[in-house]
Amino acid sequence: MNALTNRRGGGAAPAIPPVGRYYNVDGRQLFLHRSGSGGPTVVFLPGASAVGLDYLSIHDKVAQWTTSVLYDRGGTGWSERVELPRTATEVATELRNLLRAAEVPAPYVLVAHSLGGAYARRFAQLFPDEVAGLVALEAFYEEWDTYMPKSLHLDKTPDAVPGRFQTALIGLLARPFYKKMFAQWPSEIRDPLVAGHVDPEWMRIGARERSTIVALADELRSGGTVPDVPIIALSALGVDSGQRLVMSEKAQRELTDSKRGLYTALADSVSHGEYRALEDAKHSTIQLDNPDEVVQAIRDVFDRAQP
Repeated sequence: MNALTNRRGGGAAPAIPPVGRYYNVDGRQLFLHRSGSGGPTVVFLPGASAVGLDYLSIHDKVAQWTTSVLYDRGGTGWSERVELPRTATEVATELRNLLRAAEVPAPYVLVAHSLGGAYARRFAQLFPDEVAGLVALEAFYEEWDTYMPKSLHLDKTPDAVPGRFQTALIGLLARPFYKKMFAQWPSEIRDPLVAGHVDPEWMRIGARERSTIVALADELRSGGTVPDVPIIALSALGVDSGQRLVMSEKAQRELTDSKRGLYTALADSVSHGEYRALEDAKHSTIQLDNPDEVVQAIRDVFDRAQP
């Protein structure tokens, strides 16, 4: 079943992406959208439950001064379905093969959001000469448990995949949220994105991707060193509405305080690292809550990565 036919049906996300094109990678059709020219190329790695086009507004600004790439991992968004979850090695290798198929030359500045951070760090471990820098948008860092209280350790993360009733209810409640989130997007892009995000299949995919987060941390800790390249780590210190529903105020404060330590440590892990706190941004929407600060962080890493 290919990527152009596997999402038909009532209420499902459109099968054909509104921009970009497909590339055949290892017999699989993967979605990629490229804009701009020059290098190093900026490559966005979405979080779980996110897709490449969620970062379109940032991508368009970055493309004014270098090549910028959005894509969907295999099994997510508009890319062809694969069995999930996968290892970080599989995802990172797939990304490298996709960039080669699309003739996007290294080196790359990787912009990783949430779970995308695991795949960016594994990419850097596997292909260190191809990474010029990293921008971490509330990105997964394998030392999470070192800085978090036990109640927030990775093994406490729910791993259940929501059922039909749950996804239907979430989709109904989430549609106004996504309409607001993408209100400034052109309608031909906004409408498919909203349809996708409230699609039960997309919701289950996000849950599957993050269901082995403990194993991902173990894989990274045993995966070797990360190159000493510029890193800017951004943390969103606002609280997502979903977190308010499931976390006490005390737990929210602990999470905020712990994130400061976590991302300071990530920045300190390289010679030219920097931590920046975004007081009003939220985890899931950091790129929309503080777009100028995100673009500036990308530009600063891009500049620092120049030979």
